[in-house]
Amino acid sequence: TNRRKATPEHYFKSADQMAELFKDLPEAIENTVQIAKRCAFMLKEVKPILPRFETADGRTEEQELRERTVTGLEWRLQNYVFRPDWDEAKKEAARKQYFDRMEYELGVLIKMGFAGYFLIVSDFIQWAKDREIPVGPGRGSGAGSVVAWATKITDLDPIEMNLLFERFLNPERVSMPDFDVDFCQERRGEVINYVRDKYGHDSVAQIITFGKLQARAVVRDVGRVLQMPYGQVDKVAKLVPQNPANPISLEEALESEPMLRDARDADEQVRKLIDIALKLEGLYRHASTHAAGVVIGDRRLDELVPLYRDPGSEIAATQFNMKDVEKAGLVKFDFLGLKTLTVIKDAIRLIRETTGQELDPLKFPLDDKPTYQLLAKGDCSAVFQLESAGMRDLCKQMNVKNFEEIIAIVALFRPGPMENIPKYIANLRGEEKIEYMHPLLEPVLKDTYGVMIYQEQVMAAAQILAGYTLGGADLLRRAMGKKIKAEMDQQRSVFVEGCGKTHNISPEMASSIFDQIAKFADYGFNKAHSAVYAYIAFQTAYLKTHYPVEFMAATMTQDMSNTDKLAVLRQELNKMKISLLLPDINKSLPRFSVEKLEDGKKAIRYALAALKGVGEDAMIRVVAERAKNGPFKDLYDFARRLDSGVINKRQMESLSSSGAFDAFNPNRAEVLASVEILMRYASAHAEEKASGQVSLFGGGGNALPEPPLAKADKWEPLERLRHEFEAVGFYLSAHPLDNMTSQLERLRVVPSTRVQEALHASPTNRLRMAGIVVRKQERTSQKGNRFAFVSVSDPFGVFEMMVFSELLNASRELLEAGTPILLSVDVDKKGEDELRFLAQSIEPLTAAVQSVTRQIVIHVGQPAALAKIKSILDQNGQGRVKVHLIMDAGKNREATVELPGGWNLKEETPRALRAVGGVTDVREI
Repeated sequence: TNRRKATPEHYFKSADQMAELFKDLPEAIENTVQIAKRCAFMLKEVKPILPRFETADGRTEEQELRERTVTGLEWRLQNYVFRPDWDEAKKEAARKQYFDRMEYELGVLIKMGFAGYFLIVSDFIQWAKDREIPVGPGRGSGAGSVVAWATKITDLDPIEMNLLFERFLNPERVSMPDFDVDFCQERRGEVINYVRDKYGHDSVAQIITFGKLQARAVVRDVGRVLQMPYGQVDKVAKLVPQNPANPISLEEALESEPMLRDARDADEQVRKLIDIALKLEGLYRHASTHAAGVVIGDRRLDELVPLYRDPGSEIAATQFNMKDVEKAGLVKFDFLGLKTLTVIKDAIRLIRETTGQELDPLKFPLDDKPTYQLLAKGDCSAVFQLESAGMRDLCKQMNVKNFEEIIAIVALFRPGPMENIPKYIANLRGEEKIEYMHPLLEPVLKDTYGVMIYQEQVMAAAQILAGYTLGGADLLRRAMGKKIKAEMDQQRSVFVEGCGKTHNISPEMASSIFDQIAKFADYGFNKAHSAVYAYIAFQTAYLKTHYPVEFMAATMTQDMSNTDKLAVLRQELNKMKISLLLPDINKSLPRFSVEKLEDGKKAIRYALAALKGVGEDAMIRVVAERAKNGPFKDLYDFARRLDSGVINKRQMESLSSSGAFDAFNPNRAEVLASVEILMRYASAHAEEKASGQVSLFGGGGNALPEPPLAKADKWEPLERLRHEFEAVGFYLSAHPLDNMTSQLERLRVVPSTRVQEALHASPTNRLRMAGIVVRKQERTSQKGNRFAFVSVSDPFGVFEMMVFSELLNASRELLEAGTPILLSVDVDKKGEDELRFLAQSIEPLTAAVQSVTRQIVIHVGQPAALAKIKSILDQNGQGRVKVHLIMDAGKNREATVELPGGWNLKEETPRALRAVGGVTDVREI
């Protein structure tokens, strides 16, 4: 009424009518309030509830923890601290240092009531280790505890690494400890099942999470509902920049990403997709379970919290999310799966099988010079935490020399701390004078060359300069991180006063030091977490240095389903001069394996299960049959011994195209054409076997006649590679461009693996690239123009480029799968390792290569081929290209003949020469 500047008379005929209408209003309001009170219920926070840990001989949890810690610490000292050259006095001094720290920590955590928590965590970790389930060396601030190290919760010596217990548990601020534990990704579930069995299935649950429709997800979901092609929706979704640490909204993506705006403006359907997605973004999409969180109660959990059962999971989940379950008194335990632990385990198993050595990753020497030499070269592919382009470059800039520098790299290479990298490197190299803010801080900052990187350094600085306890210093660190003015002002006065009392530092200097520390504290990283992840990084680097074949085989096994990653690893094998052997039905295992060659060198045999469309379960059964009844003799023997329920037509085609049957018949075209025949033969044979209905594989006679295989001409090299690409996901045995290396260098073509490097060296973002077209996906824009996403393979990997309408119309014939092309592309850098390519020109690669070819080498196996070779060259006429003939000269010798003059080289000439009977190879140089 007031807003409309109206009086009650505008709405009521009289004041009496209005009074009559509202006479019961007070009572109605009171009733509503009462109902609301009865409906509203605010949960009270409950102190942490933990099941009691069963101890032996009636000991209390505190007594049990003390006994386990004392025993464990002595074991650690004997196995990992004491050195053979130490005398008893030195051992006793070390023992006192460790046991004093142990007593202090036990006093704190027992007083806080956390003995049971430590025992529960130690118990399931020890159970996993006893069953050879790899467990990470630690995670987060818990690595700073000697008690955790002694009870085998963590595996990194906190005193040797100068890690602080107070960063983990602050005696001046009671809060639950939190151990996040990394397990082997493949066996993590076994540990969770152990906990369920020990504490009761009704007392253990996972934690619910609510997934929101974020930028990429909402685009994909809306596209599916609109029944748009998956490929088109996928391309649009991938145009949204992705930064898991700081996700951006779809609206922000539209503002910052011109290619996303272009896609929207070019296609009405994409515009509709994005308009709807903008409205739905941020809504809850689904309920799922926390990736790692598990809660353990002291009773049935349905007495403490409501539960939710995912139909696809055996384990119930709480209906309260992660924060609310803690308020309800439940303690969260994080069971994380880390792929790298599986890689280390598999590598050690392969080393044991190939060399007989039994390695303990915890005993890899941290002063191993060859490992640091590998890192200093930036040779960090497949090395945990250090394999990105930025990390590799940082390793080279720092010329990594010791373990402390690896810890620093892990901490520095993050948003925020990266600002300190130039100063750190300049100080490390001696290019700038190291300043320690105050001479007393030199012991704290010496290892990081005067740059305050870690939160622990902030705490140590406050303790040394201002007399803080480490608990109080942790409160200072938290205050600096939060930047709450009232807390900062209070801490500043305490710090300044402490500096004056402790070391007679003037208020002005103390305040200046406080400001400098606060600036570093903005980005300070938890050294304990950085150290344990640096430890895993070192272990992988050590394995790569000393056992490269086994380590790379284990790494490739963990990326079997990611052909893009396998292609990158294959290039790394080339750099390391490690042979990658083709899949072989009689030699390959389901996973990547190590083989010894005749010359004594080791090579990696390609995994059967890594082939597209074959499946690991089926390949496990195939290999089990081979192990039981011997190698397969030929294609018919394979067909007889397989069950169509294990191997189907699609799998046979993939095995054939990849070369898995080359030992039986090197003509892959013939094997592929015969797949139907072999499948029918297998089916008919299975029907005649009495045992065929009860076993996957069977013996039996060979009553059926073997049908002749289909006849097919042997594939040309490029056709052979195309089929191989379809089965493997990348060119395995060779690449169509392998023989063009010299010409591509003359054309200044940039390999796909060196784009980042080329961008740093180039004043523009335009590069020349080349490759074979893998696939093309065309789309129609809103204006009716066509554009396309084109995948291109070069000898180093696969990259994808966008081609807009004008260039697409002019180059459509060149964009058919299998066509070699030369490109000019603009490269847009999105994030550290995310690159996008926009084609500016496309031309035939063959013609460009021939324009810079200087010689052609023809390997002749039969003298009769010479006449035909001469005829082909004569038809081309004289030119500038030199021709070399390589022929057998007997007694394992070759003769090379250079034909006089030069010759023209037409586009079809190399193919015509390869087709000549008696010619074994043709190379253009």
